[in-house]
Amino acid sequence: MSGTDDKSDVGADGTRAGSGGNGTGGTGPGTGGTGPGTGAGTNTGPAPGADAASTPGAGGDGNGAGGDGTDAPPALTTPRGRRPVVAALMLGMALAAIDGTIVSTAVPQIVGDLGGFTVFSWLFSGYLLAVTVTLPLYGKLSDTFGRKPVLIAGIILFLVGSVLCAAAWNMAALIAFRIVQGLGGGALQGTVQTIAADLYPLKERPRIQAKLSTVWATSAVAGPVVGGLLAGYADWRWIFLINLPVGAVALWLVVRHLHEPSRPRPAARPRVDWAGALAVFATGALLLTALVQGGVAWPWLSTPSLGLFGASTVLAALTVVIERRAAEPIIPGWVWRRRTIASVNLALGALGLLMVAPTVFLPTYAQSVLGLGPIAAGFVLSVMTLSWPVTAALSDRVYNRIGFRLTAIIGIGAALLILLAFPLLPYPGEPWHPALLMLLLGAALGLFQLPLIVGVQSTVGWAERGTTTASVLFCRQVGQSIGAALFGAVANGVLAARLLDAPVTGLPDDLDAVARALEDPGALSAAATDYLRRAVDAAVDHVYIGAAGAAALALLALITLAPRRFPVITEAAEAPRTAGAADRQDTSS
Repeated sequence: MSGTDDKSDVGADGTRAGSGGNGTGGTGPGTGGTGPGTGAGTNTGPAPGADAASTPGAGGDGNGAGGDGTDAPPALTTPRGRRPVVAALMLGMALAAIDGTIVSTAVPQIVGDLGGFTVFSWLFSGYLLAVTVTLPLYGKLSDTFGRKPVLIAGIILFLVGSVLCAAAWNMAALIAFRIVQGLGGGALQGTVQTIAADLYPLKERPRIQAKLSTVWATSAVAGPVVGGLLAGYADWRWIFLINLPVGAVALWLVVRHLHEPSRPRPAARPRVDWAGALAVFATGALLLTALVQGGVAWPWLSTPSLGLFGASTVLAALTVVIERRAAEPIIPGWVWRRRTIASVNLALGALGLLMVAPTVFLPTYAQSVLGLGPIAAGFVLSVMTLSWPVTAALSDRVYNRIGFRLTAIIGIGAALLILLAFPLLPYPGEPWHPALLMLLLGAALGLFQLPLIVGVQSTVGWAERGTTTASVLFCRQVGQSIGAALFGAVANGVLAARLLDAPVTGLPDDLDAVARALEDPGALSAAATDYLRRAVDAAVDHVYIGAAGAAALALLALITLAPRRFPVITEAAEAPRTAGAADRQDTSS
């Protein structure tokens, strides 16, 4: 590695390449990203209105093939031509973004109508599993057959699942139909983000990414409100039926206005690695089931847990063998051989891990320790969704000066300090204390996530962008699943240790049961209530320390694995668009 500073991908001729990309979907705030601007000095990035293109066969970071040198159709190079497509992307993203929050508020009504209290968590786990394990498949399909057919299929599948969910007659049927919804949601999350990167040139991507970030932030706040209103004043089935008009408009806009670039007809018919797709699906399904159900439906060291982990390990090894032999693998080896992509995948996998602390445990802390109601507790968390898009939208001004890697390092370093500050909050403290930390955390993570996504998507061309985006999304989703299982075990372990010395007997011994007991403090003595609140406080403190450890892992991945300068592929501004000329600024160290 050279000793040069990471100056936002400076080319060999001393000019600075424009850099861009887009954010990833996922659960929680900040899953959208914002795009880039131009660097100082002589800008060799694309002119406004021109899509970035890559030289055919140009290497991603010196280890593989690049893009295909295609351009977007002229109709999509003007703001007016792109406007209906952007609207479609925002509506499609809204379907995926609002899903989890709107359903969670209606759980009491759903359980009261259909029963199945012991398995209702699969309403979320089943959906998450389906989204996660299908992301690699949809990414590969979008690179092979184009984004438009994959997005159309995803919207239709999501809407079919929504109709089926509204018609569910028992909890088992509803869980099955939620999985169908998740199969469509996987296509929505990955393909929308990929199209956003295709649609805008590097210089203009902040516009679309700011809009997509706003969709996620708005959904985090509006979802519980809309879900509560529909469940309380109409019927819980409307939380699924409301998807139909939104999805119908998005589908019409995509069919009518999204026109993909024409590409040369391949010499041979594209082949889909269905064996690899099935192996990836089976491996992910078993692993996520083990992570979701372990410590909940059965003990971690029980036969079901060990059996699922063992089977997923065997299937993972089989998947590697299948993918190495496949002509067009679902998860190509270059995803992990290229330092840029591998380091970003690991860093954002760690982001998914640490995000479990605020999104899962902070509401419990706010209600059980601070004594807030559900709405106020939601506000403590939602402030993070306000600062995240703002810093993401402004991050291009930073990474165009100091580079993608260094900007992300600053962001995750700040997040590490903020997470470590959480255990230092006074007990019981004021609601604004954690709210302020979450505001700062959102700002730090917006500065961390976006430059990585912008950078990694700028190192690949059209033909690899879908697979690259899917790999980032997949790693973050798996990180969230691992984090939920790991930090759940940490929290319950701390509670169990604290309750061994409890002043009274007969107290609950897991986090959910303790939270429910504290909802009715009149049933407990003042001493017991205070003891339980302190126990929850200690448990959540340990979770935040664990989240700080995940931030440290992300920081380590960036420092040790990420190249100092990302190898950006960008179109020369002076090249005629009709000729599709492109100039790759290979800026690898």
